Amino acid sequence: MRPTLLRSSRAFATRMLRNGRQRLTPLLGGLALVCVAAVADTPAAPGVLEPVHAFFDAMARHDQAAMRAQVLPAGTATLMREGKPVQLTLGDFVDHVKPGKERIEERIGKPQVLVDHDLAVVWAPYTFLLEGKPHHCGTDVFNLVRVDGHWRIAAIADNSRKCEP
Repeated sequence: MRPTLLRSSRAFATRMLRNGRQRLTPLLGGLALVCVAAVADTPAAPGVLEPVHAFFDAMARHDQAAMRAQVLPAGTATLMREGKPVQLTLGDFVDHVKPGKERIEERIGKPQVLVDHDLAVVWAPYTFLLEGKPHHCGTDVFNLVRVDGHWRIAAIADNSRKCEP
């Protein structure tokens, strides 16, 4: 930071503190409005989770076509297993979900969603259920892109561990 900018920043902070709450309250209120406006300026944020939920619903049905419809097939999956990354394309990941007799379900909880125009990130804890019982848990991270007005999963990363009782 340039010395003149640093001095003027300090002078500004000193004036704000010297004049007390009369100036600080409107400043903080203005900052709060800017933050709310930034969140409100992402109307697509609710739609970001749709392909994530649709992907998991399709996975539970072992429906590869429905899973593939939610992803960019050349996108990547990075699965951290015992401290080592396992990487494959999303198309290959979908191919590994074969019709079977086992009931599988992945549930996410409390997702954090960040959106900037046509890019989004979803970070969420998950529990993977096998035959209705927790099999493993961890964190899912999805990178999504908006293509022709629809959100698609471009990349998935997760980690895995035994679920805490």
